[in-house]
Amino acid sequence: MVNVDDLLQSLDLEQIEVNIFRGSNHDIGANHVFGGQVLSQALHAAILTAPPERIAHSMHGYFILPGDLSQPIIYMVDQVRDGGSFTTRRVKAIQHGKDIFIMAVSFQLVQEGLDHQINMPDVPDPEELDSDQELLIKYADQLPPSMKRFLRARPIEFRPVDPMNFLMPMQQEPLRYVWFKAKGQVRKDQTFHQRLLAYASDYNLLTTAIQPHQHEMQIPQLQLASLDHAMWFHRPLDISQWLLYEVDSPSASNARGFTRGNIYQQNGTLVSSVVQEGLIRPKRKA
Repeated sequence: MVNVDDLLQSLDLEQIEVNIFRGSNHDIGANHVFGGQVLSQALHAAILTAPPERIAHSMHGYFILPGDLSQPIIYMVDQVRDGGSFTTRRVKAIQHGKDIFIMAVSFQLVQEGLDHQINMPDVPDPEELDSDQELLIKYADQLPPSMKRFLRARPIEFRPVDPMNFLMPMQQEPLRYVWFKAKGQVRKDQTFHQRLLAYASDYNLLTTAIQPHQHEMQIPQLQLASLDHAMWFHRPLDISQWLLYEVDSPSASNARGFTRGNIYQQNGTLVSSVVQEGLIRPKRKA
């Protein structure tokens, strides 16, 4: 069984020079490097150059080119500033001599301040739901080949509240709730939980923007690609326990889908927020 330790090992970085790191690739069944992998590794590179007493509170990245699964990725960190409370880093991910991804990360000392949050939605508990992999396996013989390649063990388990119907797609509002957690225990260091959350946050976003259009166009007929991804870490989290991902898509236009997500611990604590825009357009006919 693939667990979270296997994922962390595949996402780990090798330092090859001051501020320069090399990462290997984690194959999820796609034709290119998974965006969540690059998000996680770029965040890790920034963490490795930041003061250990400061925790990442936000990251803003742009995907520039698809990643090549056959080649390692080089991460170069620019130590922009170490201020009295905040630390700023810029990270470039490079393959074949070209930038494939850029990101800015901000770190902060733990400080006292105002505290409030919105309430977690009232949805069924994860124990009542099937995982997405169980659902795919159940209907494996009816899935198109483009979907069957994702039938593989995952180190993170996802349990959708209202699963997408891949066999008879129907129009749905652009709103989705998905429970998820790591398979296995994660050490207490918050940087590990943040790196894994960055990885997992790239799932379930763009497909939410497709839901109002499923009756007209299905996923295998579309070209999907993340364009940018921003993430805020509000409070400490535990990804070895169930988290609820509340995702909506306020807009889709000009071949782009805009999506937002809030991530809650099962006790209702809001731990992170995510925003992503991605390319969504019909595939060109051969």
